[in-house]
Amino acid sequence: MNTEETLKKIVREKYGELAMKDSSKNSSCCSPASSSCCGQDADLTVFSEDYSKLEGYNPDADLGLGCGLPTEFARIKAGDTVVDLGSGAGNDCFVARQIAGPSGKVIGVDMTPNMIEKARANATKLKLENVEFRLGEIEFLPVRDEEADVVVSNCVLNLVPNKKQALAEAFRILKKNGHFSISDIITYENIPSGLRDEAALYAGCVSGAMIKENYLQLIENAGFKNIVVQKERKIELPESMLSKYLDQDGVERFRNEFAGIASITVYAEKPCCSNQSPCC
Repeated sequence: MNTEETLKKIVREKYGELAMKDSSKNSSCCSPASSSCCGQDADLTVFSEDYSKLEGYNPDADLGLGCGLPTEFARIKAGDTVVDLGSGAGNDCFVARQIAGPSGKVIGVDMTPNMIEKARANATKLKLENVEFRLGEIEFLPVRDEEADVVVSNCVLNLVPNKKQALAEAFRILKKNGHFSISDIITYENIPSGLRDEAALYAGCVSGAMIKENYLQLIENAGFKNIVVQKERKIELPESMLSKYLDQDGVERFRNEFAGIASITVYAEKPCCSNQSPCC
């Protein structure tokens, strides 16, 4: 069984390598507009959606690593402070900044130094002074208590070994009555062992995914209220991906017996009141 630090190391190395690649080459190969992905990064980009029509989109920041469009559902308002968990090259941050405007603030947090470097370079090119990127882990966010109006995240929570701690941190940094919109990968039943135990697929957002009901319960247990699944999209894993980890019989069983995986976007609010404190 992989330890938390081992899994973090795998994720940091894989995403660090991807950050160093030419994003234009990556997008031409693995963009959402394409019907398939090529090369060794296909496992990391198979879930991506098309951002190109959203205002604030910057192709240099789009590495095809998301699984949804959380900023589209995040109810961001002008002047909001938005925190993006696992901000990568800055894709969601730049879209969020377009909505929050010059009076708002966007903070991206990522644990991969190469991603932070790439995101900061992209922000400099765009001359955005109210977007900043901080190096840190989602379980230990470098963000003050109740600093954020909105938290977003795109296909990242499934990469975090300690999801309970990550959600506790999201709760901590949100203002009372603040909210999040998070896109993530879930499953409808337990993943077959041949996929679940494969470390490479942890970085590819598969083996770290939780069963949907358990995922939503974890969010509720963290203290969030008014939890709503804003979007749900079932995903078919390509045979080229499955065959790397399963034999032919395993692939057939996966296709015929496994209920499958999906991308979901979940909205939830931090209440003003708690059982331990009076209402405000």
